[in-house]
Amino acid sequence: MVEWITTDGLTDYRTAEAWMEARATAIAAGEAQECIWLVEHPPLYTAGTSARDADLVDPDRFPVHPTRRGGQYTYHGPGQRVVYVMLDVGARGRDVRCFVRQLEAWVIATLAQFNLRGEIRAGRVGVWVQRPDKPRGPDGAIGEDKIAAIGIRLRKWVSFHGISINVEPDLSHFSGIVPCGITDHGVTSLVDMGLPVTMDDVDVTLRATFDEVFGQSLSGSCKIST
Repeated sequence: MVEWITTDGLTDYRTAEAWMEARATAIAAGEAQECIWLVEHPPLYTAGTSARDADLVDPDRFPVHPTRRGGQYTYHGPGQRVVYVMLDVGARGRDVRCFVRQLEAWVIATLAQFNLRGEIRAGRVGVWVQRPDKPRGPDGAIGEDKIAAIGIRLRKWVSFHGISINVEPDLSHFSGIVPCGITDHGVTSLVDMGLPVTMDDVDVTLRATFDEVFGQSLSGSCKIST
């Protein structure tokens, strides 16, 4: 069984990080259940293991937290659902790439419940949505914005950190960084896309779609079901 925890209000980032690490250690030792933790943070930037100094555009705008998750710079703040994923990847196939694809598929399945098509792109981590309402690119391609970020770390085959979905954050807060090192695309949110979606709506849908993606992987074979 996976334990689901939802914390109201704004959770201090370092407190959350310490809690995740302790829970991941306990899961690896067989002393705790797997866990999905839903939180929001006060405005802040985090720097993953691949973060580049040049991508921190405004270092004085919000607190900056170096972290050992994968990825580059990202933003967390009110109106963004952060989903910390503490799962036993060792029992779910021992395939890290497949696990990341499952996280992507989970976000995509969640967005689909709001009639929004999320997509993944080679070389661009996260989940993207097309923006036909925006000018096309120099090559004539339809514009795309990022709606969800993904960054994980594993310890003894147990994951922590996870995903963040933009529900209704202040999108101007992303301007203090180059999100995930990508300069030629923007960011969006469910509400920015014209969907009157609440955090509670997203939470209910995340839980409803979880088993679609992760339920079969407990057999030891990492599968994606969308």
